[in-house]
Amino acid sequence: MITVATKNRLPLLTWLVLLVSLTCLQSSPVLAQGLKPFKDNDRVVFLGNSITDGGHYHSYIWLYYMTRFPKMDLTIENAGIGGDRVIEMVKRLEGDVFSRRPTVLVTTFGMNDSGYFEYNGSEPGKFADEKVKESFEAYQEMESRYRELTDTRIVLMGSSPYDETAEIEGNTPFKGKNRAMLRIVDFQRASAKENGWEFFDLNQPMTRINGRIQQQDPTFTLCGNDRIHPDNDGHMVMAYLFLKAQGFAGNKVAELSIDAAHQEVVSTVNCNVSHVKKTPTGISFDYQANSLPYPLDTVARGWGNKKSQYEALRAVPFMEEMNQERLVVAGLNGLHRLLIDGEEIGAWSAEELAEGINLAALSQTPQYQQALGVMYLNEERWEIERRFRDYAWVQYNFFQPKGLLNANNRQAINVMDEHIATDGWLRAKRDLYAKAMLPEVREAWQHQIDQLVAAIREAAIPKTRKIELVAVQ
Repeated sequence: MITVATKNRLPLLTWLVLLVSLTCLQSSPVLAQGLKPFKDNDRVVFLGNSITDGGHYHSYIWLYYMTRFPKMDLTIENAGIGGDRVIEMVKRLEGDVFSRRPTVLVTTFGMNDSGYFEYNGSEPGKFADEKVKESFEAYQEMESRYRELTDTRIVLMGSSPYDETAEIEGNTPFKGKNRAMLRIVDFQRASAKENGWEFFDLNQPMTRINGRIQQQDPTFTLCGNDRIHPDNDGHMVMAYLFLKAQGFAGNKVAELSIDAAHQEVVSTVNCNVSHVKKTPTGISFDYQANSLPYPLDTVARGWGNKKSQYEALRAVPFMEEMNQERLVVAGLNGLHRLLIDGEEIGAWSAEELAEGINLAALSQTPQYQQALGVMYLNEERWEIERRFRDYAWVQYNFFQPKGLLNANNRQAINVMDEHIATDGWLRAKRDLYAKAMLPEVREAWQHQIDQLVAAIREAAIPKTRKIELVAVQ
């Protein structure tokens, strides 16, 4: 067993033993992963680097909870900052993470910790050893601080992978980088076991998916054109894997089975059915689900993204496992049109209806359209939250090392202006910081987020729907 509690720098011999142990762990079979579902009144904070900062996976996870458990009081917050390694995360734990009073803290790192260009240099193995050692030693302080959080569930999450195998024009991969990342995943896993925390790995499952699809399409990747930052489809895969680890595979939106010949409700799952009636042309009934179908965005959102959330269906069976709103009607003959709240949805044969159709796959249903409203509100919330993350980047990456953390005064602006000519990232955030440094602006943004979350919770409550099946003459 690897003990990761040492607070001082490790002696060379201890470090060499650790390297051997980590290598053995890396080659061992991947164990089944399990995470506890979030519960009512949880405040979940996702701490990470740019993949968390500018990414959607945590927002997609929250959207699942919003639509599947609309009465649950759950908050999920983004605490990612682009470029961060463990050493930078530790420096902002108090002000940017613990201050949020998380009941669940999900932490991921490894992409930046493992380094980049030197893997294509003269001594990639030595470089990898140095970077993993550096990350491990920085993690000692994080682990020590986490042990003090007696009222917080800790989840360590292995980073999404660096894709070395995709054929991407103009992008030469850093060979061996992901192996170094897996060594970081290994000491995260060992720490979680040592401390009784939860652990979840994204790296190996996503690598396997990439490899499977690349056998038919060598250009495919879940990790974006830079091999680092997942596009929206990759973030949806991350959300799917996380939700699957929480045990939601097989959890239906709803399911209803009707015997039309006898006007009977045979069975229901997560819904209520009433007023089943024969009509001159078929059958009708009232249907109220306790959940909404999960809406999959078909627009590529976010800076530089080219793929949509919906495109994740190429990679994972999300619809089959987690987005089933099943309508089963037996005892009919011939072709029937399906109407919901008077809107025609489509036509199915008696055999197809007896087998069952998945309403969650039909974007024109009123309940799916309702869910889209929740999705769009959530995207607006995500956009405003991103402003806070850009503000945090300026505070912790630029002002904190200069002793100006949260100064938000004329001196801070002057110091910033001295550096923007040579720092493109800082220059890009100059206008946002000029607004965000004002407390009344930040308060207004937070008020907008609070209003959006309240609107989401109201919009996510399912409504009673009138369902009719009308025989096609």
